[in-house]
Amino acid sequence: MALAVHFHDQTQPTHESSLRDEALEGFAASPKRISPKFFYDRRGSELFEQICLQPEYYVTRTEEKILAAAANDILEIAGPQTDLIELGSGASRKVRLLLEGLRPVSYLGIDISEDFLLTSTQRLAADYPWLEVHAACADFSDELKLPDDFAIHHPLVFFPGSSIGNFTPLEARKLLGHLHEILPPGGGLLIGVDLVKDRDVLEAAYNDRAHVTAAFNLNLLQRIRQELDSDIDPSRFTHRAFFNEQDSRIEMHLISREAQDITIEGQRFHFDAGESLHTENSYKYTLKSFADLANSAGFDCSGQWTDAQDLFSVHYLQRRP
Repeated sequence: MALAVHFHDQTQPTHESSLRDEALEGFAASPKRISPKFFYDRRGSELFEQICLQPEYYVTRTEEKILAAAANDILEIAGPQTDLIELGSGASRKVRLLLEGLRPVSYLGIDISEDFLLTSTQRLAADYPWLEVHAACADFSDELKLPDDFAIHHPLVFFPGSSIGNFTPLEARKLLGHLHEILPPGGGLLIGVDLVKDRDVLEAAYNDRAHVTAAFNLNLLQRIRQELDSDIDPSRFTHRAFFNEQDSRIEMHLISREAQDITIEGQRFHFDAGESLHTENSYKYTLKSFADLANSAGFDCSGQWTDAQDLFSVHYLQRRP
């Protein structure tokens, strides 16, 4: 039996038309590109959860350790009676490290993958019967609007996983600025940020030996094949990820194994052998560079935590008036 989750569908336009429009535009661009937000159909979301378990992928386990260690500090800054809003909620694993301590009045999970979102929020509703649970299927990279019947009085936005790194610094500044607009003065933003570190550590995290990240990347092509009118063949592409030191970012690409022509929605696109489809960036920050970015968007840093190896960081930001 479905559990009491207040569901809000805020996808405008639909996932399919958005995927169609961005695929046609991105495959016609030079160089070819597509947004990483389209990784997250049900299969992509499942693969990402597997990525988080890979030994090379330090991000998830390190952030969870930081959150567990900083839980009392976070509670002291946030105070009681919060309304907790999670961006890119996925499996809602990390938020469980906050729920018992914060005991928020309500929880809103926001994710672009509807099936995965409903499964995870129904599980939260079952495990925390005292919690009012909401789920909003929405693309938070667009201008985010909170559901009308989700009343916020003392909001705390939780944005884990260094998902902010998928945005260019300019886009990240714009997103933080939008969060500044929708939060009241004093509203909080608890955000995970990956740090600059040794190239070998970074590149191993996106090239795991089990090839789960490769499957995750290639699944984007499978989604295009399944959801659009396309003859694209994922087996004719290969995964590549590397650290671009100049731009301080990991780049993920799908490389054409051979010269080939593909069609999407009746339009034809040519790939040379070795040509790339750029699928994701993951920007890495120093503690200072991210604090400066947050400050420029109207946030003050009330707390900042890292692990012993300085692999990852968590920041508690508060909206300035």
